[in-house]
Amino acid sequence: MAVTITLWHNPRCSKSRETLKLLRAHGVDVVERRYLDDAPGEAEIREVLGKLGLRPIEMMRPKEALFKELGLRRDSDDETLIAAMAAHPRLIERPIAIRGDKARLGRPPEQVLELL
Repeated sequence: MAVTITLWHNPRCSKSRETLKLLRAHGVDVVERRYLDDAPGEAEIREVLGKLGLRPIEMMRPKEALFKELGLRRDSDDETLIAAMAAHPRLIERPIAIRGDKARLGRPPEQVLELL
């Protein structure tokens, strides 16, 4: 039985492309979710955070200029960070691989292999 993983993917990101290639090389059926075009809402972000076992700041790109422009800080409260990711998906770290009740951040890409 083939393994299916949903990948929150940005094709312009080298780590995201590398993760996609790695999963396919392992025979995984990958469902690409281009999250910049199909942005997750706050509830979905909370769900994925639970699967990752991370705090919101750990799923974000704090070096992204938009992070500072929005007045966000590493110590901003979780709800503020989740709302910012939902409103501005560019702030979401990528790629994120999701399988069932588990998810892994593809940094480094090999981390997603823990889902197999």
